[in-house]
Amino acid sequence: MRTTLLSVTMVIMCVTVHAVKPQKDFNLQKFVGKWYRVGFAYDSPGFIPLRDKVKISMGIITILPSGNVNLTMWEALSVGCLTKFYQYNTTSVPGQFIYFSSRHNMVKDVTVVDTNYTEYALALKYKNFNREYMQVALYGRSPRVRMHVMQKFKAFALSRGFPRASILTPPPAENCPPS
Repeated sequence: MRTTLLSVTMVIMCVTVHAVKPQKDFNLQKFVGKWYRVGFAYDSPGFIPLRDKVKISMGIITILPSGNVNLTMWEALSVGCLTKFYQYNTTSVPGQFIYFSSRHNMVKDVTVVDTNYTEYALALKYKNFNREYMQVALYGRSPRVRMHVMQKFKAFALSRGFPRASILTPPPAENCPPS
């Protein structure tokens, strides 16, 4: 009995580590369009050496005929401007998505936790790959967001347990995607 109680408690703790509620009354139609990733926090140790190389990236979200979402993302890397394509599958909870990461060969969860649709969006990405990893991303409709939005992002990342050193607001990318 004691072992069962301990096991149940551990499962509940693991689930609540990444459990977060999505944006209330999330509206996918309002969410589509162009977004810039202007900030993020990542707790992967492999990210630390790459931290200074990260630039603002741009993505375009469209709704597919199936109701799922396509994300085309452009990232400035040392080899040039790389285009990536993702298909996010909707779930029964509006604002929560899952997608298959070919890089990690696994399914990841993405939750839009806060957005006003016209200026910013906060998203939490979760994966369990040898251990739990999370990423908080701040998206803006333009490459610059107001200071109070940036503060909201940083406060949210800190509240999720990210150390200040893992919270990044990258500089703009040069010509990515190409004009």
